[in-house]
Amino acid sequence: MTTLFGPADIAIGMRDSVSRVRLFDGPLELSWHHCATTSDFIADLFALPFQASRNDYKEVRHSIGYLVNELVENAMKFRAPGEVLIEASIDSESFKVKVSNLAVDDIASEFQNLLSEITVGDPGELLIQRIEANAADAEATQSGLGLLTLMSDYGARLAWIFSPTEENDRVWVEAYASIPVSNARSEMG
Repeated sequence: MTTLFGPADIAIGMRDSVSRVRLFDGPLELSWHHCATTSDFIADLFALPFQASRNDYKEVRHSIGYLVNELVENAMKFRAPGEVLIEASIDSESFKVKVSNLAVDDIASEFQNLLSEITVGDPGELLIQRIEANAADAEATQSGLGLLTLMSDYGARLAWIFSPTEENDRVWVEAYASIPVSNARSEMG
């Protein structure tokens, strides 16, 4: 059964003017360093329309880079062997991204448990609670701090869809995110 976490409307409109990047599993194996390289590339590309203002460019580039990096890191952390697909678009209001990957069923369940905890309530309050909990437990590995920071401090809207696959122990995970860029003073052209 397909399971949704977060608002469903975020996934709408992702098919229009989308740029795609595929990270393939292969001889070099996908790893953490691919996250930063990929997110920097996407941030550089989508921040280009804001070059007229150095501050706008830096702000938009940072926000997009942080968002994409967090989603790609989660895809790496919770994935089964295979590719990671990143689809992104931008308009005058927002940057949208979708990160898709296969996950092993039990790992996907762990991620769903984390999402069920961090997607209910006020992100700012949940962020403070998680920071305090992590300070008390140095062994905590699945904190959700990055996702909560995106929602609380960056105004990101996030949603996830978990869908069954033909392989019994695999789940298709799609992470959707939208972050405002309309605050930047440059006009999109």
